[in-house]
Amino acid sequence: MAEQSLSDIVQNEPVKAAVGKSRKLASRIPRLILEARRVASTVIHGMHGRRRAGSGENFWQYRHFTSGEPASNVDWRRSARDDHMYVREREWEASHTIWLWADRSPSMEFSSSLTEWSKLDRALVVSFALAEVLVQGGERVGIPDLMRPTANRNIIESMAQRIVHDVSERPSLPPNFAPAPFSEVLLLSDFWSPIAEYRKTLGQLAANGARGHVVQVVDPAEETFPYSGRVEFIESEGLGSITAGRAETWRNDYQALLANHRAALRAETEQVGWSFTTHRTDRGPTELLFALHARMGQGAHTIIQSRQPARSGTSV
Repeated sequence: MAEQSLSDIVQNEPVKAAVGKSRKLASRIPRLILEARRVASTVIHGMHGRRRAGSGENFWQYRHFTSGEPASNVDWRRSARDDHMYVREREWEASHTIWLWADRSPSMEFSSSLTEWSKLDRALVVSFALAEVLVQGGERVGIPDLMRPTANRNIIESMAQRIVHDVSERPSLPPNFAPAPFSEVLLLSDFWSPIAEYRKTLGQLAANGARGHVVQVVDPAEETFPYSGRVEFIESEGLGSITAGRAETWRNDYQALLANHRAALRAETEQVGWSFTTHRTDRGPTELLFALHARMGQGAHTIIQSRQPARSGTSV
């Protein structure tokens, strides 16, 4: 069989469509990077850092000696100044790996008149901004199937370049990869996929013990169903269209289906011990960034505690 020429490949319809989408996204990237840096700066100035006790060189804090610990842990100079015995703890310096995945399937391009942001743009802004915050905190960030974990100070540009130059078709759920037990995963998507597919994907990602966080990104119109009169609804991923003669009569049934689907997503997510959050694109991303950063900090602290020997009288 003769090898395909480059021109033949480019003429392939799916490839042409993917290239067109990449070019469209590339034109928006500068705005997304600026917004991500603005959000990251706000979060960095508003947080108290991710410092925590562990193995390192920098002093972290003193704590009371706990019965059952080796006497060699006692800081005798500090203890001589008080009636208690103290242990000198150092700051944890081991980097943590976080995988960030933003859904780039066609449904994420949706944007109603109720917001200026598409779901994809908001997911990328959150992903870029969080990566910036995490790398400044000494963590490593990667994108499944696209970018190996790195602590590159130009992390936003690195992520943007990889995404823009990726012309492959992207499904609605993350790729099946195997995050390490002590890593964390963040998934940003509208998650309109069938629950059975979501359950299978989540189970595979959590199989090795990695912690994770799921953010369902939705347009306000998808929440409120503000339509009335004759409306044609077109499925963005090629499943056809449907016309409503009086769309307002569908509202209650639609919102009930939405509530049931979201409840199922939440239940499946919590079943594997991950967190679940909903984010609307008509709301600012800063609050979401603070919440995600705090949850990841808690996860890292749990991992650190599990690596250290258990102390008598403390829960691990």
